[in-house]
Amino acid sequence: MNPPQSPTIRILLADDEHLIRSAMAQMLDLDDDFEVVAQAATGPEAVAAAVQHRVDVAVLDLQMPGLDGIETARAILADLPDCGCLVVTSHGRPGYLKRALASGVRGFLPKTTSAATLSQVVRVVHAGGRHVDPELAAEAIAAGDSPLTPREADVLEAAGDAAPVEEIARRVHLSAGTVRNHLSSAATKLGATNRHEAVATARRMGWI
Repeated sequence: MNPPQSPTIRILLADDEHLIRSAMAQMLDLDDDFEVVAQAATGPEAVAAAVQHRVDVAVLDLQMPGLDGIETARAILADLPDCGCLVVTSHGRPGYLKRALASGVRGFLPKTTSAATLSQVVRVVHAGGRHVDPELAAEAIAAGDSPLTPREADVLEAAGDAAPVEEIARRVHLSAGTVRNHLSSAATKLGATNRHEAVATARRMGWI
């Protein structure tokens, strides 16, 4: 009598870089208990595919068009609360990690992760566990929480392309004076001499 077969883990892969996505699919398909049932190049595509195929695990790139990996995970979990969401990224900044975990993501790995580790983490996440790359976790703990208020973070993000204050004010629906105050406060908190430095620091830490 043959032993009972283990249930297959149905996987969604989402990454806007086709070569990386295809390589990951080939790699994961080598495991007998994995089946890559859907692939996507954007956040909205990933959400639609996850729901359509009722996937068990979603492996998501952090930086994708439409929705980033964290927003995509949040949207997937709203429809599939039992889905294990795993972010694989080349942007492993502390703020991103904290946002991801707060959004229900159960795995967070750099793209330098080995194939064996990725397979192991897919199984851990599918079983309801969590796995965060140890180096990223240490960096997040050392960095502490963002000193920015949500509104300061919004204003800094809107200032990322060096737009004039009046344009930033239009984007965030605030007065120009209020925007200047938020930019000044954010720069002070981040130890920056100007808003451009503040934006760079906040991005480096993953706080915007």
